Amino acid sequence: MAQARQGRKAAAPSTSEETERPDAEVLPLLSRDVSILAFNERVLEMATRAEVPLLERLRYVCIVSSNLDEFFEVRFAPLLALLKAEGQAAGNARELSRTAHELVARQYALYNEILLPAFAEQGIRILSHGERNPVQRRWVRDYFRRELRPLLVPVSLDPSHPFPMVANKSLNFIVRLAGADAFGRDNEIAIVKVPRVLPRIIALPSRLAGGHQNFVSLSSVIRAHLAELFPGREVLQFSQFRVTRNSDLDVHEDDVDNLRTALRAGLEHRQFGQAVRLEVSSGCSEYLSDFLLRQFSLPADCLYRVHGPVNLVRLTQLIDLVQDERLLWPAYRASNSLALAPSESIFDRLKQGDVCIHQPFESFDGVLSFLRQAVSDPSVLAIRQTIYRTGADSEMMQLLREAVRRGKEVMVVVELKARFDEEANINWAEMLEAIGAQVVYGVLGLKTHAKMLLVTRREGRVLRRYGHLSTGNYNPRTARLYTDVSYLTADPALTQDMEHVFYHLASQSRLPKLKQLVIAPFMLHRKMIELIEGLGQAAAAGQETRLVAKMNALTDEGLIRALVRAGQQGVKIDLIVRGACMLPAQVPGLTENIRIRSVIGRFLEHSRVFYFRAGEEESLYLSSADWMNRNMFGRVELAWPVHDPALRQRLIDECLIAYLHDSKEAWELGPDGRYTRVQPVGRQRRQGVQAALMSRYGQQLKRN
Repeated sequence: MAQARQGRKAAAPSTSEETERPDAEVLPLLSRDVSILAFNERVLEMATRAEVPLLERLRYVCIVSSNLDEFFEVRFAPLLALLKAEGQAAGNARELSRTAHELVARQYALYNEILLPAFAEQGIRILSHGERNPVQRRWVRDYFRRELRPLLVPVSLDPSHPFPMVANKSLNFIVRLAGADAFGRDNEIAIVKVPRVLPRIIALPSRLAGGHQNFVSLSSVIRAHLAELFPGREVLQFSQFRVTRNSDLDVHEDDVDNLRTALRAGLEHRQFGQAVRLEVSSGCSEYLSDFLLRQFSLPADCLYRVHGPVNLVRLTQLIDLVQDERLLWPAYRASNSLALAPSESIFDRLKQGDVCIHQPFESFDGVLSFLRQAVSDPSVLAIRQTIYRTGADSEMMQLLREAVRRGKEVMVVVELKARFDEEANINWAEMLEAIGAQVVYGVLGLKTHAKMLLVTRREGRVLRRYGHLSTGNYNPRTARLYTDVSYLTADPALTQDMEHVFYHLASQSRLPKLKQLVIAPFMLHRKMIELIEGLGQAAAAGQETRLVAKMNALTDEGLIRALVRAGQQGVKIDLIVRGACMLPAQVPGLTENIRIRSVIGRFLEHSRVFYFRAGEEESLYLSSADWMNRNMFGRVELAWPVHDPALRQRLIDECLIAYLHDSKEAWELGPDGRYTRVQPVGRQRRQGVQAALMSRYGQQLKRN
């Protein structure tokens, strides 16, 4: 607590000092896109660390590929237009493109030069055609003829067979042929589309592996037998290729009668949106790469030559196939929340006070137990829940289904526009609607990103509400991988606010004044700025002040400028921002009181925690929202205060102070936008916050 209260006692600035202080408005902000790529550089750095288990190092490489896919799918279409233009804007876009190319080059160099040799030392090999012995080649040939050849249909290009529609991120081959086809024509280009259902990594039988674990990649199998697809023709040149397309669904809600139907139709076309990136093999001839660039109307900046699979994401299959637990993180089983006794009714427990669950160190099963008890309790009359991302196979959704079957009133606010989860959410919405649940889709023009679950229970002559709020999604899988805070409460004011918000989402009626919840797009941005400005005024008056905030991204200019002004007034500010951050730290005269760090570890940092202190007055908020313009004005988001002193101190200690002391997985942001890995002080050993929390809760698990 003492460390949380460390602040700067600032004397009131003189008039001359105020005049000389640079204006916060003149501070040039960092590029959001460059910052996103810098985040992926930090993720890739995890794959270079010898202390990280080998398969986990490969996983980080795959995560970077997945992140880059989403970056191009979502962020790159506007930049593509700039790449084709002239002037300063085109120059900035080309610089960003060069940064992306450099990141991809480092990624493949790490994969080829470091990870593959390390796997070989462990007896794990992905054999190329040249490395396979005659017996292995015969097995691969038979596999190709039995499993692949029947599914591969090459398309030779001519006036009646134009370039085929190639789906987003699919594996394909382009082939240049010599000789004439069956009709005597010399059409030389053919395309082979590879079905997505085929595995990208294939294990060789153990009898052929010589005591090792040997694999072959799907692309190498097809490469080795391309000629069999073109009998009577000679294969002159070939390359695998993959095109990434703009995948932001462009559905104008005010122009459609049924959003669900419009989104389902949009999903059918997402795979064939505007091309934004082309990946080919490093040895692809210029003739073939130029041909593909013309087909997809892409400039040369959008061509990526890679030495290896064009889709490293699919190498996650290797992680599942390798049989060696030594090469994975040691197994960790989250402890059950000590505040929730297995034999005790959660409703009875919440009458005694609120409960926090710090995931994934504590198990998400506490949240599931809350819903399970609500479903099975005959006194529970109604369940209301928001759904943003739950996954295709969700126990929570099955529990809601059972609640409907038991006659409870179930209302679900399903966010159909949750990017890349649209189809799963549409399916859940249709399933629940078909069995009688009330399904609504939130507010026109806004994404419902708030996470809340409200249970109404009859207790004697009164109806009592119990609620769950969270910084993360209702997804049991990601709850094991993301750090988040779940908050269970029976606080009458807070749960009444939740009821008002559910009513607002369903009826679109005007919200009454909320007592505890702070909601975007109406109040959250203004409330955060008021809190920041209040600290600035307190610091200018000579009070000790402190602001510590943890989030995934900081890109909203209004909040950034408010932070800069508060820092200039003497507020000591520490920000823990995992990903994109547009605020340069430690700029003399402007942000010298602001320190920013990013923590990249075993788990994805996802919790949003905001702490404000002036003198002896302190407040702490949990939230579903990052400090981004889209969260503040384009989404329904929630923040809520934590009043219980013990819970508040626990969150300060675990979610803020511990992260400010991390010297193993933390990076600090400099004024030039570059991140530097934090070094331990003196002879101290590197200490990682995630490992410390795992150890803390693991010990609790052993004691119980």
